[in-house]
Amino acid sequence: MEYGMILLRVVAGLALAAHGSQKLFGSFGGSGPAGTRKFFAGLGFRSPLAMAFVAGLSELGGGLLFAFGLVTPFAALAITIVMLNAIGTVHWKKGFFNSAGGFEYNLLIIATAVAVTATSPGRFSLDHAFGWAGSISGPWWALAIVVLAPMIALVTLTLGRQSQEPQPSDDPSTAAAPSATVTAASRKERQWTSV
Repeated sequence: MEYGMILLRVVAGLALAAHGSQKLFGSFGGSGPAGTRKFFAGLGFRSPLAMAFVAGLSELGGGLLFAFGLVTPFAALAITIVMLNAIGTVHWKKGFFNSAGGFEYNLLIIATAVAVTATSPGRFSLDHAFGWAGSISGPWWALAIVVLAPMIALVTLTLGRQSQEPQPSDDPSTAAAPSATVTAASRKERQWTSV
């Protein structure tokens, strides 16, 4: 069980950390802060640059903490909030299956984060090495994530977004080239989908 847990934590955590580094630094072919800001502006967020930073930091920091098994419930909370925001802004309306842009992938990440918190990050974790794994994991910690994450995501999705439709881009190059607009929209979808 311990070896399975470390494999699950490390793969899920590092995958999320990589997505966060795409947003924050433009690593691995990511769009970096400027592109991520534009993406969040297109989704109608009031402070798209702040949202880009928070999402990127939640993925990078939460992913690394999760991979190392350090303060696991807080890492899982950050990861779950980001995934719920992704579902709420892009994936829910596309249905369940990831092949259609749905929320299947995001749901698997949420389930992984909550399950690891419920069971403990395992013997090969920093939480265990510091002696607090038993104190900050278990069903009650998992329940706290299941309750808190949707509440925080709801605040982000309502108060953090504009009430009207996002304004069209004032960039003349996108207005003059419809195919470029479609390509940019596809990149936006992929960026959040890949979270």
